[in-house]
Amino acid sequence: MKKYISFVLVAILFTLTDCGGKQMDNTTTKNSSSSEVSTEDINSDKIGIKDEEHNILIAYFTAAENSDVDAVSSASVVVVNDVAKGCVRAVADMIQSEIGGDLFSIQTEFDYPGDIGELIDYAAGEQEREERPTLATHIENLEEYDIVFIGYPNWWYDMPMAMYTFFEEYDFSGKIIIPFNTHRGSRFSSTISTIQELEPEAIVIKDGFTYSGDDAANATSDVTKWINNIEIEKE
Repeated sequence: MKKYISFVLVAILFTLTDCGGKQMDNTTTKNSSSSEVSTEDINSDKIGIKDEEHNILIAYFTAAENSDVDAVSSASVVVVNDVAKGCVRAVADMIQSEIGGDLFSIQTEFDYPGDIGELIDYAAGEQEREERPTLATHIENLEEYDIVFIGYPNWWYDMPMAMYTFFEEYDFSGKIIIPFNTHRGSRFSSTISTIQELEPEAIVIKDGFTYSGDDAANATSDVTKWINNIEIEKE
């Protein structure tokens, strides 16, 4: 059963994937605060994301909300303001606090292994088999949104396979997709290009937000800076 996290067990949270301990993307994080923020000069053909009214959806996948046991035994957990939550969810909450919008948790019918070693092995096998996990949650009103932030962890230099199911289920044509993720050293890898390939008729913002899972609880100021630098094409 998927459960929300108990703060009582915070003491052992940091042995988990995406945020600490063993890593899904198989590299070493040298900079625990590695956000990607565009610093290009303002382009007259673009406007800031805050400059107009938008209907915003913030969709995210985190192992902490897709495990077969309490998230403290699964993965991707940090503590923000005394609340334990998945790393990607932590960043999603920061985005919502900064710009508003609705949160949507991408969840699978299959519960991922809660044990860290088993989860790492399963994620690798899932990619090798090119599986498409069946989703348990579904967006019923996608047409109402014009901007969709999409968040996920980096697992073995790629998105979790559940994200492929997600993109195959929905048509994001004409919408603006803004990626964000957490990682253990590999940042986005090639996932932004993959999203553009999966959603060729969508506008995919290249300057997404990527942050070390170890330090996700401290990403607030970097999220704010990133949001303030996002630019989209004028209509």
